[in-house]
Amino acid sequence: MSAWIEIASSESSARIALRGAELKSWRVGEGELMWPGDGQYWADSAPILFPVVGWTRDGIVVDGQRYPLGLHGFARSEDFTLVEQAGNRARLRLRANATTRALYPFDFIFDVEYRLENNILNIILHVRNEDQATLAFACGLHPGFVWPLPGARGPHVVRFDAPERAEVPVIAPGGLFSTRGRQIPLQGRKLELTPELFDEALCFLDAKSSGLEFAAAEGGPSLRMELENFPHIALWSRNVNGIGAPFLCLEAWTGHGDPEGFCGDIFAKPSMRTLAPGATARSAARLVWRP
Repeated sequence: MSAWIEIASSESSARIALRGAELKSWRVGEGELMWPGDGQYWADSAPILFPVVGWTRDGIVVDGQRYPLGLHGFARSEDFTLVEQAGNRARLRLRANATTRALYPFDFIFDVEYRLENNILNIILHVRNEDQATLAFACGLHPGFVWPLPGARGPHVVRFDAPERAEVPVIAPGGLFSTRGRQIPLQGRKLELTPELFDEALCFLDAKSSGLEFAAAEGGPSLRMELENFPHIALWSRNVNGIGAPFLCLEAWTGHGDPEGFCGDIFAKPSMRTLAPGATARSAARLVWRP
């Protein structure tokens, strides 16, 4: 059995790995938009985050018992099953199993759906509670795109749909969120991108924007991300000895990492969502490429 699947629509195509349901390639025409992964900077391309987003402080606690659930959860390292594929779309599924229950003691179905429409890629996450008790979870998207964009030259910017705060949380040791903030050179809706910005991730918690654009500063190609039920946005790249990595991650989260000093139950963890038995939650992103 192949380790990945492919979908296509008109002049675009996408390749998705069964491991982690991870998007490995998205081509529109001759342009490759996805970062291919390189251990020098970052070996992944677009991991799917579930059932937590970000770092935990020594795992999670459920009903007084600690479980060793780490950074971004386990979905990215689990093999998904292909449950639907038809031309321009595919749906992959992860069910709770012995490995996941040792890290997260809930029964669930987690589906990742991809749909191509010419220059548009839709990614939809579905979480269903198969447990007899209420379930707490977070999920997210972590796609890395080539920087510079195909056919683009010169500086790049991110433009948010609405003005955001020019201050983001400082990330403390262990990836935890501190109460301190740091200023960034955000001018209303526009952020000029430089390697120096990315000593750590830029996290816009409870963002005002439901969309953003990654684009060449002087006009030309752009990649737009439109979000549904993702309240948090993060931008991340790597700064290696002052040299910027050739990718930018546009991240969409329902939750975020633990605050410094947090030691509570998973249901007390900030920004977690809950699902009653049998209930389903959906979050989605629409990616639009304009050459």
